[in-house]
Amino acid sequence: MRVVFLGPPGSGKGTQAERLSAILRISKISTGDALRESIKRGDELGRKAKVYVEKGELVPDDIILALVEQLIDEAGGRFLLDGFPRNLNQAKSLDEYLSGRDWSLDRVIYLRVDRGEIVNRLSSRRVCSQCGAVYNLIYNPPTVEGRCDKCGGALEQRRDDTEDVILRRLDVYERETAPLIAYYAERGLVEEIDGTGAVEEVFERIRRALE
Repeated sequence: MRVVFLGPPGSGKGTQAERLSAILRISKISTGDALRESIKRGDELGRKAKVYVEKGELVPDDIILALVEQLIDEAGGRFLLDGFPRNLNQAKSLDEYLSGRDWSLDRVIYLRVDRGEIVNRLSSRRVCSQCGAVYNLIYNPPTVEGRCDKCGGALEQRRDDTEDVILRRLDVYERETAPLIAYYAERGLVEEIDGTGAVEEVFERIRRALE
């Protein structure tokens, strides 16, 4: 199975893709995680990406696509994509790459969540400064306020989880990524899922849609 997860920042794409990956026993490919790992290893793609990351610039599409192609090949063509494609150029490049291997996407899961809910979710997110565990003050609060349940580290709010930054990220998403929904819908690939509610409830909607 080859699936793309789409949705605004904070819609739960990563969480739901991780759950589905475990059940289907296929690779979840997150471009963000893959970039960080590649930079950490210091391989060729990582070195190229690091130049842009250190300048606070977006990593060019050709580097991202090369990384995704490498991971898809390693996964044997069975994958869940989280965080890619982000724009029409990436989507078309992905189609060309898959077509060259006689593969195609099976489904696109679009998690629909409104702006107000997204702002509420992300502005309530806290990350452990020690182990990186993620909490939400509303949906998944720590047992002790301000402290990680796992290691006791201090919880912090990421700079990109403030309301002003969240709204700017949503504007970028609506301008660049939202058009992908229509692009894939024309091919009958999109399953629109209500992304509000408990994680288990949303996952059950996804599971039913894929049956």
